[in-house]
Amino acid sequence: MYGGDEVSAIVIDLGSHTCKAGYAGEDAPKAVFPSVVGSIEQLEAVNGAKLDKGLESISDPKGGLKGFDSEKSKTKRKLYVGSQALGFRRDYMEVISPFKDGVVTDWDIVDNIWAHAFKERLLIDPKEHPMLIAEPTSNSLQQRERTAELMFENYKVPALFVAKNAVLTSFASGRATSLVVDSGGGSTTVAPVQDGYVLQKGVATSPIGGEFLTECMMKSLESKGIIFKPRYSFKRKEVRSGEFQTIDLDFPNTTESYKLYSQRVIASDIKECVCRVPDTPYDESAYANIPMTSYELPDGQIIEIGADRFKVPDILFNPSIIQTIPGMENFADSSLVSGLPQMVIESINKCDVDIRRELFSSILLSGGTASMQQLKERLEKDLMEESPQAARVKVLASGNATERRFSVWIGGSILASLGSFQQMWFSKGE
Repeated sequence: MYGGDEVSAIVIDLGSHTCKAGYAGEDAPKAVFPSVVGSIEQLEAVNGAKLDKGLESISDPKGGLKGFDSEKSKTKRKLYVGSQALGFRRDYMEVISPFKDGVVTDWDIVDNIWAHAFKERLLIDPKEHPMLIAEPTSNSLQQRERTAELMFENYKVPALFVAKNAVLTSFASGRATSLVVDSGGGSTTVAPVQDGYVLQKGVATSPIGGEFLTECMMKSLESKGIIFKPRYSFKRKEVRSGEFQTIDLDFPNTTESYKLYSQRVIASDIKECVCRVPDTPYDESAYANIPMTSYELPDGQIIEIGADRFKVPDILFNPSIIQTIPGMENFADSSLVSGLPQMVIESINKCDVDIRRELFSSILLSGGTASMQQLKERLEKDLMEESPQAARVKVLASGNATERRFSVWIGGSILASLGSFQQMWFSKGE
């Protein structure tokens, strides 16, 4: 590495749950924040004065794309991006996501998320850095064009490269050919990568991701009478040293979506703390008298979680369990959705015969949901039973949960800092 005035590239991975951004060549992203944003609609009067819903007037979000606005010009909205802005309860603030079924539908939000990453978190001027952007494995051409358009027109970046999630994960572990099992917030995708290209015919997806498991966890605990009190809905007063009394606060103008968002934050923490994948398929009777694990909710009540800590993660392997969770019966697709081992085998069988053995022996886990305890061992065990005899099944996952969670970003960071990659950037002219 020469000591000149090297400008490092910026790597962005906008996932369905969190957005990761940082400098290429570093080993973890500098900025990690939620992909959902808070939004407050502002009604504009005819004469141009603002009539906020009980709010003082706020200037419109900076650099909102003109001509791309999905709303009518009458309604402007103020977007709040980042975990701190979202953690603060505001009247009439809805929590909205730019994604629908893993595809970006609201580009205005994406624009604001990127602006937040550049201006507030990384503190850089996008005009001065090449950008490497990770895109979903099954992204369409329109989506890619839109990304490039935003980057070049709005942020005026000097150079851009768009890479697929699965390829970056593969590079992060130093392989050019592998089968990537990416289990993130919104969905789970299995994609075969050969020599740095995704084989589209073998890509399998399932709508079951971390957010879906969180939802199941929440419904299951609520059916047992546990109430999730969001952090903003109470305050704790110390009565005697070490003893607290919880005082409920009432905010009638809180939107339903913000309340749900706050409850999901709690449920997702419970899931991350206590869940582990069972070694054998979940069976109601076998787990009936399993020892309980205790968890303290933000408002101080301590709950005991038993069989649910095995039942919820097992949905990844056996989606038919969804029917047994109270409140989730309306999820009709559970018969159509395959479990992880089936997805892996279907995906490999759609590929050429001559690379199947290599794929079986390098199955990579990536994404936040894949860093659940015992997931690697269970997947390996299930695949051993179902795969052909000749295949040597090897599931590889970084022992470090951070690396597993950010493997797409890390792959991008490695790729963008390679000397041989520098001729791959394309500029606006091209």
